[in-house]
Amino acid sequence: MEGFGWILSIILGAIAGWIAEKIMNSDHGLLMNIILGIVGALVGNWLFRLILGGTAGGAIGQLVVAVIGACILIWLGRLIRSKT
Repeated sequence: MEGFGWILSIILGAIAGWIAEKIMNSDHGLLMNIILGIVGALVGNWLFRLILGGTAGGAIGQLVVAVIGACILIWLGRLIRSKT
């Protein structure tokens, strides 16, 4: 989430984590939602740059990318847990 301050990154991360939690039908706490949202934003931005060669601009674009990244992380977590 380039260009955003820490507070806005945490707020957007929490919102993105919560949205991803609802989409993926999971149940996490607030702290895990924040972590999923922020790390999801990193993963989502990396994938976005890899596929499209650019970045999603603005808070709404970053929120969408963070939700997609957080959904991918939840899916990967489920995949790893099902293998063990």
